[in-house]
Amino acid sequence: MIYPFILLAILFSFAMIRILIVIYFLITTPAIMAQTTYSIIPEPVNIIPKEGTFILHRKIAIVEGPVWITGDAAARTFCNTIKQQLGLHLAIVQAMREGTFENAINLKKINDRSLGNEGYKLEVKTNGIIIQANTDTGLFYALQTLLQLVPEDFTLNNNPKAKIPIPCCVITDQPQFTYRGMHLDVSRHFFTVEEIKKYLDLMAFYKFNTFHWHLTDDQGWRIEIKKYPKLTETGSMRKETIIGNGKENQYDGKLYGGYYTQTDIKEIVAYAATKCINVIPEIEMPGHALAALSAYPQLSCSGGPFNVATRWGVFDDVFCTKDETFTFLQDVLSEVCNLFPSPFIHIGGDECPKKRWK
Repeated sequence: MIYPFILLAILFSFAMIRILIVIYFLITTPAIMAQTTYSIIPEPVNIIPKEGTFILHRKIAIVEGPVWITGDAAARTFCNTIKQQLGLHLAIVQAMREGTFENAINLKKINDRSLGNEGYKLEVKTNGIIIQANTDTGLFYALQTLLQLVPEDFTLNNNPKAKIPIPCCVITDQPQFTYRGMHLDVSRHFFTVEEIKKYLDLMAFYKFNTFHWHLTDDQGWRIEIKKYPKLTETGSMRKETIIGNGKENQYDGKLYGGYYTQTDIKEIVAYAATKCINVIPEIEMPGHALAALSAYPQLSCSGGPFNVATRWGVFDDVFCTKDETFTFLQDVLSEVCNLFPSPFIHIGGDECPKKRWK
């Protein structure tokens, strides 16, 4: 007679397991769904999802704390970026006292060693946003995270009457790496000033802080050097460009080139600084020098003549080892260092055949 009780116990166990499974999914599914709404790149160190949303619209104010030592510069950067990305022009208010203001984006300067120079704390509540950071840089990265919290449909919609829902959460973040760089080779493929600014915008959105700008190579010299004008007059243009991988030995027959004036350089460096990006210029030496040698063939070992390279690769003709060359390179680097405040200048040093030197 004990068998029916065993059968009932087994059935009861299966029923309890099914109930537990249902309860598990009821508990975890909202959390899983909440996580999918926080699409932030790079992933923050810590993010705590919260219920509700904060509605961002044009009547929201940016409130800058009284101890933010930069005046309203940080707030204006914040405001201009939101206007550029979302089309919302927000008012800036300088707080005269400590506190948190509702229906506002509150910017607060703190002294938290755990956040370093680039970290931040971002709290989105239903009645306001609180951003805390040690520096303007941390504040700027908090802004990028806030922009990534905006639903995709609202990004760049340029609608001043838009009401944008920001999911509530608490985020604490700081970068894992101090050097976060992107590279752009304008020697082989030229980009305009406006295109580079767009590139910098995208870098900033993903919190890159270093722009490695490849300005000279065999296929083109792209930076104005006032002491040596032929570098851009001659070295910035190639008569044509190879098509495909070069096996067919076909060329497009189109004159190609361009360069950046020193005014352009200063404009890009200054623009990058507003995005917390350092610009490292790359001035190739002693190899990858055909563009320079086409302008000043006396810097070679053979005397030329030379043309700006029209195909890719590594070439035997390089800067020659003589006093005139070193004077030239020192003059060039002096002008470069005056244009770039970067603590680093890239001078190549790789891919230099020694055939001409021998």
